[in-house]
Amino acid sequence: MSNKDLLAINTIRFLGVDAINKASSGHPGIVIGAAPMAHTLFTKHLSIYPKQKNWINRDRFVLSAGHGSMLLYAINHLSGYKISIDDLKQFRDYPGITPGHPEFGLTDGVETTSGPLGQGISNAVGMAIAEKHLSSRFNQEGFKIVDHYTYVLCGDGDLQEGVSLEAISLAGHLGLNKLIVLFDSNDIQLDGATKYATSDHMKMKFMSQGWQYLSVSDGDDINSIHKALNKAKKSLDKPTLIEIKTIIGKGTSIEGTSKVHGAAIGALERDVLSKNLGYTYQPFEVDQEVYKLYKSRVFNRGKKAYQAYEAMFKSYEAKYPELAALFKKFVDGSVTIDFSSLVYEAGSKEATRNVFGKALDLVSKQNLNIIGGSADLTASTKAKGADGHFLKESPLGRNINFGVREHAMGSIVNGITLHGGLKAFSGAFFVFSDYMKPPVRLAAMMHLPSVFVFSHDSVAVGEDGPTHEPIEQLIGLRSIPNLNVIRPADANETKAAVEIALTSKTKPTAIITTRQNVTNLLNTHKDGVLKGAYVVDSEEKRIDGILLASGSEVSLAVSAKQILKEQGLDIRVVSMPSHDAFLLQSKAYQSKILPGHVKTLAIEMGSTYSWYRFTPHVFGIDTFGISASVEKVIEHFGFNASNVAQKFLEIR
Repeated sequence: MSNKDLLAINTIRFLGVDAINKASSGHPGIVIGAAPMAHTLFTKHLSIYPKQKNWINRDRFVLSAGHGSMLLYAINHLSGYKISIDDLKQFRDYPGITPGHPEFGLTDGVETTSGPLGQGISNAVGMAIAEKHLSSRFNQEGFKIVDHYTYVLCGDGDLQEGVSLEAISLAGHLGLNKLIVLFDSNDIQLDGATKYATSDHMKMKFMSQGWQYLSVSDGDDINSIHKALNKAKKSLDKPTLIEIKTIIGKGTSIEGTSKVHGAAIGALERDVLSKNLGYTYQPFEVDQEVYKLYKSRVFNRGKKAYQAYEAMFKSYEAKYPELAALFKKFVDGSVTIDFSSLVYEAGSKEATRNVFGKALDLVSKQNLNIIGGSADLTASTKAKGADGHFLKESPLGRNINFGVREHAMGSIVNGITLHGGLKAFSGAFFVFSDYMKPPVRLAAMMHLPSVFVFSHDSVAVGEDGPTHEPIEQLIGLRSIPNLNVIRPADANETKAAVEIALTSKTKPTAIITTRQNVTNLLNTHKDGVLKGAYVVDSEEKRIDGILLASGSEVSLAVSAKQILKEQGLDIRVVSMPSHDAFLLQSKAYQSKILPGHVKTLAIEMGSTYSWYRFTPHVFGIDTFGISASVEKVIEHFGFNASNVAQKFLEIR
């Protein structure tokens, strides 16, 4: 190891230690232990150009072990991203751009919001899928328009999370050879030695799942790390795990223990570390030679790669103008949607899951940048990609068979979306949205336009019983900030939901569809769905009350209105497919649709809680479901027109 490399590695270590000490909070162990592997990756392999952070062909680096965020901030600062020494001094403070765990969109050079262990490595699988699919579609002989690697740094905790194993299994099955994981294997986690929690044989585990396994016995041996990375990059049919043995907090008096994992080491321990490493610099002091090294090996190397790419793309554009134009459209994320051929007459009946499937098929034919699939439920969810299956031998297929891996599916969809160039969706039964809550939440946090489709939206699931009948799931998703949950009432609202989801730029969408047929209504429309709530059946002369509903219960409300009309009541029916969208409307619009002085009954075959912000009167289900035929279940819970009318009449 050269003196300059050693100085740079120690600079990364101490920037991390100093920032964590100043914050009196953080995780110094991984920064100290993993600095050599991160330095080797950035200075000898990673192709990035910090001035063009969204360059589509950059290598991706995902710090899945997000608690080691200061490692990423320090190395991104040296690489030339917009992170200053003052920003490092503001670590874990507000306002600031260096939070406790990396946040996509907040900090320059951060590829994903990581921290919940297992999410980052699962996002990376999605990024590698996107690279494989796009390269297969656009690359021509002599023109590798999409040709990059996805690198991950993970720790022991990452590989204990179930979501990681789901994603790892799928990555091996799909032969994602340009996915390379650096495993900081230090045998320590927060509660102590990993031997108390796991005895997995990593080599056997990964090889059995279709991965290439490499090992480096000394985490300070940057030459061996470099050689392992070179070997990993030569793999043609398998992703690679490089297990690198490190000593957590090496050089401190508490090295190799959990004491150095998740707490600042303090000034006295910093002195111990500086003496052991021969590091004489003051806190936050960086030798100019380190900046020069990173300017040469990372920034300038990346600049040359970017400039060469731009020149190549101009030649590609001249030789393949149609492909180049399509590629630009993909990168821009634009879609063209025409549902004029998908028409349903008022009064006809169709399950909204079926309408969704037909709409998705149609829009997928119109747009080649749409990709996704279901968690072994395609026949039920109707969420299926076009052009055959995406497989190792058929990477142009747009249907991803996620298998029974809901959690990883959500994270992988986020990774595809983060990569850019593709519109990604997933499909599952609504009750299993519980398994997907972390990636759905992170999509909302990152402002990703990921699309999550959930069918079988209520107790109308029927015979499968309470384990498969969602009750509290709607309020759970509706409570997530920046998530547009759309539960369409009929075909028109379903088509609108698909269009809204696929044209969104900064917000994920969850589309919730029915198993059972619903009546297609006369006055449902896209503009109403965009506004979240609107009048679908107006009062005639006066407004004696409002029936407020979503999904299949909207047509039920229309039927109940007719019964109330026979009793001399003039009722308005309001469809509210999206609470989120409605709450973003002006107070004037909200008051126009739901006047506060009017008796209002909300109706939904699920938990009542999310409706009380609109009315104190809610007819819902606050128990678990039952196993019986759809008709018997619905009747058991009283969701028929006469009962709804009676519930309204009982309001005082």
